[in-house]
Amino acid sequence: MKAKQSSRKVPSERDTLRPEYDFSKGVRGKHAARYAAGTNVVVLEPDVAAEFPTPEDVNETLRAVAGILRRRKKRTNR
Repeated sequence: MKAKQSSRKVPSERDTLRPEYDFSKGVRGKHAARYAAGTNVVVLEPDVAAEFPTPEDVNETLRAVAGILRRRKKRTNR
């Protein structure tokens, strides 16, 4: 049995990009390393995100925990 041919048209090869969008002199990945170095994304599990609905809540709690850990570390180093 023969496979059916698709009735979809193949998009034409003509240039549909507007003239003001000129990417001919673009450099791929030019800023990728700098962006990656300055990005620190943490994805929270859904149950944790439910407890801390805003980035401010997350940061405030983490700063408090970091402060407790620093104080505890100073006590154990004496």
